[in-house]
Amino acid sequence: MLTTKIVQGRIVKALGGFYYLDTPEGLLECRARGVFRKENITPYVGDVVDAELTQDGKGYVVGIRERKNFLVRPPVANVDLLVLVISTVNPVPNHFVIDKMLAVAEYKGIEPVIAVTKSDLHRDAALLELYRRAGFRCYELSSQTGEGVQRLNEIFIQDRLVVFSGNTGAGKSSLLNALDPRLGLATGDVSRKLGRGRHTTRHVELFRVGEGFVADTPGFSSVELEKFAVIRKEELQHCFREFSPYLEGCRFSDCSHIAEKGCAVLAAVEQGEIAASRHESYQALYEDAKKINDWELE
Repeated sequence: MLTTKIVQGRIVKALGGFYYLDTPEGLLECRARGVFRKENITPYVGDVVDAELTQDGKGYVVGIRERKNFLVRPPVANVDLLVLVISTVNPVPNHFVIDKMLAVAEYKGIEPVIAVTKSDLHRDAALLELYRRAGFRCYELSSQTGEGVQRLNEIFIQDRLVVFSGNTGAGKSSLLNALDPRLGLATGDVSRKLGRGRHTTRHVELFRVGEGFVADTPGFSSVELEKFAVIRKEELQHCFREFSPYLEGCRFSDCSHIAEKGCAVLAAVEQGEIAASRHESYQALYEDAKKINDWELE
């Protein structure tokens, strides 16, 4: 009687119905069992899965371990860290875009880290101070000179999955190349490893960097941000970490932190303990959240 061998691995690439798993025995090419399609379940890059080996040295995905989180755009599961790449020039920082991405990361239970690039062209001390005061780990970097790049290597610990994201042109690929030149990600028209043209459909792929995994993802625009996640207005307050010390001090338990008298968050903004720009972003997101229909909620 033949014994079926089951191995566990992480999906590092999904393309054309094939799933490529990082396993203790190396890279394994798999297809998914039909039951996933019948149950409308899609394995994601980043998923930890069980695979049944076949005689030709390939396999079938037969089970998906419980996810701790997932992103819809880009489609990645079990993300530990989101590195938000922000350039000081070309393009200049957009605070609302930054704050929405940070809110989405907080909502998904993903630790956000900020990497401010192009320090060789312009330094933005105010930007770094703003987000450090809000409680975020920030790195000032230059992929051209190498300044600060080695410090960022400390985030790649055992099997940690790190997603890099940011506006197109912010320097994600240049930064990843500086972190690990073996990646060979192109900063021009075509990526040697990923086989991507600048304007072609792009897939997410994980690579080993240090002891962890890294995903290079497409740049995003303000329009695409709406597809990342839907956050209820009641939950939004918990997605701005600097609000936390003041939430219990509000006079009303259902305080929106927009205009209520006795709001401890508003008082903190007036006293400069919470940055006005962060609160402005919160207000804009709150107004958007008020328009969400129940069927849009995840």
